[in-house]
Amino acid sequence: MKVSPSILACDFSKLKEEVKSVEGADFLHLDVMDGVFVPNLTFGPFMVEVINKLTSIPLESHLMIIDPLKYIDAFAEAGSDTIIVHVESRSDMIKTLKKIKSRGIKSGICLNPETPLRTLLPLFELVDLVLVMTVNPGFYGQKFMPQVLPKLEKLREIKESKKYNFLIEVDGGINEETAKIVAPYVDIIVSGAFIFSSENREEKINYLKKLS
Repeated sequence: MKVSPSILACDFSKLKEEVKSVEGADFLHLDVMDGVFVPNLTFGPFMVEVINKLTSIPLESHLMIIDPLKYIDAFAEAGSDTIIVHVESRSDMIKTLKKIKSRGIKSGICLNPETPLRTLLPLFELVDLVLVMTVNPGFYGQKFMPQVLPKLEKLREIKESKKYNFLIEVDGGINEETAKIVAPYVDIIVSGAFIFSSENREEKINYLKKLS
């Protein structure tokens, strides 16, 4: 299992120390919210650039924004290793994913809990990553939604039957118990509070990594 701590759960007043405390992770997950696509507002490319200077961990920029196509270049230049966009946004998804790939970085597509999996069917050939939200996006600290599990199971089935190469990632309400529930279906776990609220973050990361 690969692990991607969600930086939104860290203490930004000591960002350098917080980033260094999760150096054993496989990725860092950066939640970018525009206050339009989702009600909350976080940060833009500048913060990605700052974090990129603090670590060699690959950065996943998760763009919860209304028109991600406009900002692909900015987030690529800021140091994103993967850019994840929402299928529910108003950008043309094929153009957006091709734009990400043209920058020589990995492309990801994300869908919200209520969005049918069939909306992704035309996109699987264009992505390196499929992120399934197990909470409604926009706010940190929500409870895991178990009704999303059949979607994860079906996605795993599609990936294996069609031999797609994308990784499956899950984000939302992941803790010691819910991580075990999703582990059979996913390749990457995003976790915020479970990791950053712990005094022993290495232990929490290693716990998640050992799941299968």
